[in-house]
Amino acid sequence: MTIAPDHARQGASHLYRAMRDFVESTDGTLPGKFEITKEGVVLDRMLPVRPHELTALRLRKRLEKVMPEEIVAHTGEPDVELVPEGIMRRPDIMVIAEADMEGEGSFDPRTLIAAVEIVSRSNPDNDWVGKVRDYPLIGIPIYAIFDPRTGTGAVLTDIHATPAGPRYATRKDFVYGEDVTIGEWTISTLDLPRYSDEAEAEAEGGGRG
Repeated sequence: MTIAPDHARQGASHLYRAMRDFVESTDGTLPGKFEITKEGVVLDRMLPVRPHELTALRLRKRLEKVMPEEIVAHTGEPDVELVPEGIMRRPDIMVIAEADMEGEGSFDPRTLIAAVEIVSRSNPDNDWVGKVRDYPLIGIPIYAIFDPRTGTGAVLTDIHATPAGPRYATRKDFVYGEDVTIGEWTISTLDLPRYSDEAEAEAEGGGRG
């Protein structure tokens, strides 16, 4: 778990600081990972599930094959964090310029070109509801969702102001097997795995985002 620079943390509310301190204190001591949202702390308890991990791998390789060398499809740490909004997330894949990965602390979400999530079978609302709300709020311009439960997905773009806060104005749905465009790059969704039935659900355990 990464720690935001001190100057960034100064503007955080007392509640957010308390949640951030809790998340940092649990790093490596509890299974899964934590994210902080407008609704509080979300625990990702998912054990590694093959369809989820294979989807992330294939999408990363397909994106990096068509993107310029200076743009990467990064998986893993650190988090993306916007302290004034009290949000800390970790997308499954972050499309970002390699130069913007330099430095210390969490990534500024406004430097991301796109965020990609593979939907959890046990906690799909985290990706389809929570992150659809949070990602435009913290300035991620493109959000692509791949759902191995249904073999469908969506790409959300065009952040605009609404009475409820910034939201994506455009949603383009797709089904597995179609080409999908994320930003300037089009990739295939052929051969992306689907979740099997009860065995995979049991293996995944608790909520995942």
